[in-house]
Amino acid sequence: IASSHKSSKCARVWIPDAEEVWKSAELTKDYKNGDASLLLMLEDGTNIEHKLDPKTKNLPYLRNPDILVGENDLTALSYLHEPAVLHNLKVRFIDSKLIYTYCGIVLVAINPYETLPIYGTDIINAYSGQNMGDMDPHIFAVAEEAYKQMARDERNQSIIVSGESGAGKTVSAKYAMRYFATVSGSASEANVEEKVLASNPIMEAIGNAKTTRNDNSSRFGKYIEIGFDNRYRIIGANMRTYLLEKSRVVFQADEERNYHIFYQLCASSHLPEFKTLKLSSANDFLYTRQGRSPVIDGVDDTKELCTTRNAFTLLGINESYQMGLFQVLAAILHLGNVEIKDRDSDSSLIPPNNRHLTAFCDLVGVTYQDMAQWLCHRKLKTATETYIKPLPRLQATNARDALSKHIYAKLFNWIVEHVNKALITNVKQHSFIGVLDIYGFETFEINSFEQFCINYANEKLQQQFNMHVFKLEQEEYMKEQIPWTLIDFYDNQPCINLIEAKMGILDLLDEECKMPKGTDDSWAQKLYNTHLKTCSLFEKPRMSNRAFIIQHFADKVEYQCEGFLEKNKDTVNEEQINVLKASKFDLLVELFQDEEKATSPTGQVPGTGGRTRLSIKPDKGRDKSSKEHKKTVGCQFRNSLQMLMETLNATTPHYVRCIKPNDFKLAFSFDPKRAVQQLRACGVLETIRISAAGFPSRWTYQEFFSRYRVLMKQKDVLPDKKLTCKNVLEKLVQDQDKYQFGKTKIFFRAGQVAYLEKLRADKLRAACIRIQKTIRCWLARKKYLRKRSAAITIQRFTRGYQARCLAKFMRRTQAATIIQKYQRMYVERKRYRQKQAAALAMQTILRAYMARQKYQALLREHKAVIIQKHIRGWLARCWYKRCLYSIVYLQCCIRRMRARRELKKLKIEARSVEHFKKLNKGMENKIMQLQRKIDEQNKENRSISERLIGLENSYSTESERMRSELSRLRGVEEDAKNKSNQVVSLQDELERLRKELSATQQEKKTIEDWAQTYRDEMEKMVSELKDQNGMLKTEKDDLNRLIQEQSQQMTEKMARAIAEETQQLETDLNEERSRYQNLLTEHLRLEEKYDDLKEEMALSSNVSKPGHRRTDSTHSSNESEYTYNSEYAELEEGSRAAEDVTRGIDTSLTLKLQKRLTELEQEKQSLRNELENKEEQFQRARARDDAEFKKARGAELEYESLKRQELESENKKLKHDLAEMRQSLLGDAATGAGAPGSPAYKVLLDQLNASCEELEVRKEEVLILRSQLVSQKEAMHHKETMTEPSVFVEDVSKLKDADELKQAYIGLKDTNRSPRFMRKPLEVNDLLSRLRSAAPDFHKLNEDGELWLVNQGLKETIRLLEHQLQTQRRSYDNEVEALRGELQNVKEENNRQQQLLAQNLQLPPEARIEASLQHEITRLTNENLELMAEDPTASREARVIILRRMVDLMEQLEKQDRTIRKLKKQLKVYSKRIGEMGAGQTEGQTSPGQMVDEPIHPVNIPRREKDFQGMLEYKKEDELKLVKNLILELKPRGVAVNLIPGLPAYILFMCLRHADYVNDDQKVRTLLTSTINSIKKILKKRGDDFETVSFWLANTCRFLHCLKQYSGDEAFMKHNTSRQNEHSLSNFDLAEYRQVISDLAIQIYQQLIKCMENILQPMIVSGMLEHETIQGVSGVKPTGLRKRTSSIADEGTYTLDSILRQLSAFHSTMCQHGTDPELIKQVVKQQFYIIGAVTLNNLLLRKDMCSWSKGMQIRYNVSQLEEWLRDKGLMTCGAKETLEPLIQAAQLLQVKKKTDEDAEAICSMCQALTTAQIVKVLNLYTPVNEFEERVSVAFIRTIQTRLRDRCESPQLLMDTKMIYPVTFPFNPSSLALETIQIPSSLNLGFLTRV
Repeated sequence: IASSHKSSKCARVWIPDAEEVWKSAELTKDYKNGDASLLLMLEDGTNIEHKLDPKTKNLPYLRNPDILVGENDLTALSYLHEPAVLHNLKVRFIDSKLIYTYCGIVLVAINPYETLPIYGTDIINAYSGQNMGDMDPHIFAVAEEAYKQMARDERNQSIIVSGESGAGKTVSAKYAMRYFATVSGSASEANVEEKVLASNPIMEAIGNAKTTRNDNSSRFGKYIEIGFDNRYRIIGANMRTYLLEKSRVVFQADEERNYHIFYQLCASSHLPEFKTLKLSSANDFLYTRQGRSPVIDGVDDTKELCTTRNAFTLLGINESYQMGLFQVLAAILHLGNVEIKDRDSDSSLIPPNNRHLTAFCDLVGVTYQDMAQWLCHRKLKTATETYIKPLPRLQATNARDALSKHIYAKLFNWIVEHVNKALITNVKQHSFIGVLDIYGFETFEINSFEQFCINYANEKLQQQFNMHVFKLEQEEYMKEQIPWTLIDFYDNQPCINLIEAKMGILDLLDEECKMPKGTDDSWAQKLYNTHLKTCSLFEKPRMSNRAFIIQHFADKVEYQCEGFLEKNKDTVNEEQINVLKASKFDLLVELFQDEEKATSPTGQVPGTGGRTRLSIKPDKGRDKSSKEHKKTVGCQFRNSLQMLMETLNATTPHYVRCIKPNDFKLAFSFDPKRAVQQLRACGVLETIRISAAGFPSRWTYQEFFSRYRVLMKQKDVLPDKKLTCKNVLEKLVQDQDKYQFGKTKIFFRAGQVAYLEKLRADKLRAACIRIQKTIRCWLARKKYLRKRSAAITIQRFTRGYQARCLAKFMRRTQAATIIQKYQRMYVERKRYRQKQAAALAMQTILRAYMARQKYQALLREHKAVIIQKHIRGWLARCWYKRCLYSIVYLQCCIRRMRARRELKKLKIEARSVEHFKKLNKGMENKIMQLQRKIDEQNKENRSISERLIGLENSYSTESERMRSELSRLRGVEEDAKNKSNQVVSLQDELERLRKELSATQQEKKTIEDWAQTYRDEMEKMVSELKDQNGMLKTEKDDLNRLIQEQSQQMTEKMARAIAEETQQLETDLNEERSRYQNLLTEHLRLEEKYDDLKEEMALSSNVSKPGHRRTDSTHSSNESEYTYNSEYAELEEGSRAAEDVTRGIDTSLTLKLQKRLTELEQEKQSLRNELENKEEQFQRARARDDAEFKKARGAELEYESLKRQELESENKKLKHDLAEMRQSLLGDAATGAGAPGSPAYKVLLDQLNASCEELEVRKEEVLILRSQLVSQKEAMHHKETMTEPSVFVEDVSKLKDADELKQAYIGLKDTNRSPRFMRKPLEVNDLLSRLRSAAPDFHKLNEDGELWLVNQGLKETIRLLEHQLQTQRRSYDNEVEALRGELQNVKEENNRQQQLLAQNLQLPPEARIEASLQHEITRLTNENLELMAEDPTASREARVIILRRMVDLMEQLEKQDRTIRKLKKQLKVYSKRIGEMGAGQTEGQTSPGQMVDEPIHPVNIPRREKDFQGMLEYKKEDELKLVKNLILELKPRGVAVNLIPGLPAYILFMCLRHADYVNDDQKVRTLLTSTINSIKKILKKRGDDFETVSFWLANTCRFLHCLKQYSGDEAFMKHNTSRQNEHSLSNFDLAEYRQVISDLAIQIYQQLIKCMENILQPMIVSGMLEHETIQGVSGVKPTGLRKRTSSIADEGTYTLDSILRQLSAFHSTMCQHGTDPELIKQVVKQQFYIIGAVTLNNLLLRKDMCSWSKGMQIRYNVSQLEEWLRDKGLMTCGAKETLEPLIQAAQLLQVKKKTDEDAEAICSMCQALTTAQIVKVLNLYTPVNEFEERVSVAFIRTIQTRLRDRCESPQLLMDTKMIYPVTFPFNPSSLALETIQIPSSLNLGFLTRV
């Protein structure tokens, strides 16, 4: 298939090119077998003919589809070969600005030569915990994979970083170590991770230098082992070094530098501490000026030295050692400047008093003569004698340089050893991760011994790399159960044998070094003789006899033999070493101590251990007599390399291959030649070749099904997706060898994915063509229909115009006819109306006369009837009263007689027990009969009252109608009189007017003529004035418009300025609040550290003194004093704690913590002051609003008083009307019934009289009750307020002596001082006692006007008492009103209780309690419904009250059951006693009827809650039990479900109220301290449980609100009831404790956010990005070895529904706990910020997620989140705005990205995204289908140009750790404290309600 694809026309291929290495071309003609060439067209349109190799006939490499270009993993490419790899890297590096790419298990890193913002802490946090394939390639992903495998597999890891100089190895290794240090942290307080990072600047200073290829090139190899404990936290590190380039100390090529440390010292020579070093500019020293490039652009060597010195200090190398190191380094520079001159041809000398040699000797502490002697001489020993030989100048110079190199190497090893000592800790190492930063393959024009060793090391590493890759491939095939076929790969073992085997190059080199007269030439001849004919990898150059060529795995390298022996020996004059060992400089002597004393930090290799062994130098510690057995450099390097390979083989390796893109250090410039050369050398292409030899492309069955579903027919889709994929693939690909089916994946040969992509694209292209055909047909038809519609429209308008013309003519004709008709009608109507008016005038006069006659007759008749009615009524009433009085008197006499007889009988019968029993039996029946009678009478009363109301209404209606009719008739009569008088005068006037009319007509003609003339003139003048007026109006309108525009602009400007200022103030306030809360977090963290250190100190003291231990109570007391006492006490306690801590821990660390804690306290105090100032400003504004509200309230009260007066007057009027109605009813009854004593009216009047009497009785009761209340209140007020001031004034008037006045003043001053706990009210007795006390001198007291102060104090006291009096009066008025309402409610409740009692009496005893309970439930339900209907916001409070009442009813039910059982027992006892008692003993006892009702009576006994003051009393010894049961052992779930929200807070506050009530400040302090500490303890213990944290956040806030609500401050008492105001704290001001509790609430809130973040974090990426909420929208692209997380939802993966369910769970939990709604809004806002930030950060770090379809998925997911907000009513909480960056990023993925207009639209749309984020998204944009297009580089540059002026942060990722500053708005509770019941489940029985 692949071959046919290659030969087809339009196929794209790669052809070799001399400049670009590979060029892309396209076939213009089909290839046929046998053709010798291919016809191709290049991308620039050039047609060429490509000749094929006549021997191999190999066709060019095929290009991958465009959709696969730019993949994260090179193994995801369908065609795996060199040009595809090179092109993919180039596209990612140049177009997408991505420097990292995976190649299987290798991370390829290309040096950008530019600082990129991709290594910050936010990026580290984004990669932490992620799978390697889930994120874009990064060095952090490799580090995270190593860290994760170490923890998961319990196996040590290695990260191998390789590459040539300048490729970025050191930087990559540095970032890997930074990642470990950031993610893992340290296991101790010694900040090991900081020390590990601090070793980098030290090693760079002494081991890095500038080369022609790199400004910071590492000139040594190092392997750093980072140790971890069993919790995988950093505990230490260990460093090994390899092959330091010592020759650089004495020689540098052009454009290169020596090691950085020398230039740093020279640049800092002006510092005072460096004056003794006698340094100057770097150009003054030979060892630093040879490269002629002493300065690196952009590097400040002075600052770098400061960094190096700080790193030394952090690692424990003190200042004296540092100065010693700098002395040695300066001595090396001076030694290089020592000039050696020729004495003769065989000897040399140093001139006396050489300045630099003198400086060298002074610095290292040796004598000038010895050093000058042995620099120019050497000692030779023979078997018999020893003699001194002078050295020629050249040999002496070489010996000087050798000594310099040797000293520097010793110094280097000493520094490495001490760095390792600083990094090693005593904690046991559980595992480690090694980071190998080693040189890559090197080849130069002249290659010497260093390049040979480097390439030898790379051969060994390449072999290990090949074996590891081969092993992984084999494991993958066996895991998937695919037939394993051996893959041929390059094995470089022959090359390694050539170097290290017996008689190999290193062996022959060591042998030649042992020869006395061995030379480089003789060694070369041995190499030629040994390997030239036996090894194909060894060659001899044609033109040289002193060089050899080795065929390495990367390339052929020619090595020059000159210098090999000398470098391998690494000799130095022993006498010079002896001189240095005799130095007075201790550090120098330490450098040259016996090396055998050092031990290996890993303990693996004895002998040449320590760091000195790893620097590959001869072992100077051995005995001088065994020099011949000294190891050479090559031997040591081979041994250390072998040790390194053993370490790497024992770990899991991870590979980072660094590539240098160009040799000119140009940013984002890619040289294909150099890149290919390094790719071949670093093994990347070998990895590609091994992968391509097998099945490089691997798909899971689900991914294959999702991607190629379009190639399947409906009948091919089976429920089993694995079987479906097999069937489809067998149809698509005929060759079975091209793929294999594994257990979970399908394996494809190279090129098969491209073939399948071609089939898929063809299918989609055909579908697109069909869609286009249909759409174009639809567009053409639509265009035709539009034209047809236009033609019809034109015709319609033409015909309409013609019709309108005809209609206009007809309309004008009709209008003329209508005008004529109306003119004629007007004349006739005018004539008719004149006649009608005359007739109506005559009729009016006649009818008025007749009406007056009728009215007078009716009036006389009505008055006669009224007189008769009153006389007859009076007579009837007199007769009725006489009869009624006689009858009643007679009845009373008869009833009295009968009653006396009956009483005698009853007394007789009562003496008999039998009668008592009968009476007892029939009593219940009598009660029921009486109840029925009462019910019937109530019904009759209601019916009669209804009838009465109906009669009253009908009477009032009729009377009103009659009054209106009467008034109308009176008006008609008056009008008639007036009109009759006017008729005569009108007739006279009419005659006069007729005469005047004739005269006027004549004048009219004259005036009309004059008027016509005048009118013409006026019209002309008016037209002129109109024109002028129009002009003036136009000018006026222009001016008005201009003024309005200016005023509008000014208004908008002012409003904008005010808005900006307000917004700025709010921003500043939020920033200050955020800073304060961050500092609070830091303060709490330091407090926790302090507690931990104190515990360690206590443990250590317990070990030393077993009998001394601090109890918990002492600890809590100390902590409370430390936390909440005065500032002086805090400092004193901190100093004492610091003194205790220093006994067991490091003193410096303790001092740092103390200093930091003091600074944080000061900054916290300053921030708190600023926050208080801000809040005071808001309080002032609020006070102004309150004043306005009070004014409005006063006006409203006046209005209500006036309204009450009006209602009283209306009430009086209604009473008067009622009396008249009675009279009228009597009159109507008399006229209607005829008899004055009619029964119906009699009953009605009786009922009315009874109602009036009852009303009067009730009114009297109210008045009596009111008078009693007033008298009680006045007595109480008089006692509390009026008596004491009067006594006070009298006592003050008695103070005649000066001493007494002075003592009074002192007493007032004492009262003004406010201690920690301020007492609010001023005790009068105390004040009097102070005023009566004596003082020595009156005149001295009044010197400063202190008597005036006393007077002012007294005035203030009087004003305070008056204010209290007014307040109590107002409260009295309110209570009176409340009592009136309660009285009415009591009446209604009494009626309902009577009905309920009647109903219950009819039920059996078992059902009575249930019926009463059901009635109470019904009542509560009705009240709840009424509350919800009236005020929905109060429904929540009503639910709380209902819940409380239900609990009360259940408890009452239990009590009633117990009472009933008890009373039944008593009843039985009483019944027995009654049976035994005699008749005489029962007379004085209670009647039997009451005895029967007694068991029911307790049901109605109310609890005495009115006496409960809302306080809980406890004993001091029960405080720990209270805290334990209520906080430490409380289960939030049971409390939240079964009890009222915030119950623990209410209980704690009620206990606090009692402590305040009894004025016990110690009890208040200990209770608050214990509460705060216990909450902190439970949060520390269960801080990861969201339910616990949410529960205590809600209760802490409720406790804070209670402290505010009952504090007594007017600002917090506005919404309180009068009863709640009475419960305010009376003795202590707890404002400072409120601040402490607010800080605690902030801490709990931040802990809550962390809990939510930990729960949501694993869900966000999977649910928001990876899961396909809309199935089938996004297709799965091919993936490489690093498999990303599948977007198909498995059982274990999270979806968007998971996130929504979790959010709902959070919301419901907080609502159950009673969290404040405003606080819930802030929590939800923080949740949505975390979701948006994490999603956006992952989107910015994942190239596979940046596509059009993914943008649509994100927008859909965001819409679901908004819908959730809408359902919960949280749209106004600001959560939606936090998702704005994510929404804009999703829109950016979906908009067009081609033209300048698109760029402008993107810039205006993406306001919430930074420029870096916009550019990153555009760079990462990846088409999922080939129909989409990539974003061009030019478009991205256009975007950057347009966004250049934006002022924003350059940070790429959003800060996921950012927490919005939280506020706790005051939310008072309507729950009354006296109604709270404590359930028994809380085990708080020791609390007593007060």
